[in-house]
Amino acid sequence: MTQNGRVRYELKTPWRNGTTHVIFEPLDFISRLVALIPKPRVNLTRFHGVFAPNSHHRARVTLAKRGRRKKTKTVNDQQDQTPAERHAAMTWAQRLKRVFNIDIETCSECGGDVRIIACIEDPVVISKILIYLDDKVATVGTIWLPQCRAPPTTGLFD
Repeated sequence: MTQNGRVRYELKTPWRNGTTHVIFEPLDFISRLVALIPKPRVNLTRFHGVFAPNSHHRARVTLAKRGRRKKTKTVNDQQDQTPAERHAAMTWAQRLKRVFNIDIETCSECGGDVRIIACIEDPVVISKILIYLDDKVATVGTIWLPQCRAPPTTGLFD
């Protein structure tokens, strides 16, 4: 800010004519900054050609094999599902697997399927469960600790 209330912006590199600073009225400066903010829910990266979202050949060239192509589902599959099931979004377990590579639907010990029976969202209930598990781990953890031993002796192989 200058003494008379204007905004002085220092350029990263000088212009060809040697200008190193630009002076703006505050409202002008804000309007130029606002113009740089992207609109919500708009992709900043745009693809053309075979990488475009609606390209018929996108499924052939991308690793995910997603793109505009004919669906291979049979008529019987669509008749068994309700309209809500056909257009349902991913479950939170599927999102965890996709985003963080955490597979909740498969048992880590035996590899079998895991069935989700509840989704607990109440913070009070969550804290009670975590306190219980901390207490349980504290009591079990002391049993499985190895016995203490003396530090290694030095000078054995000198």
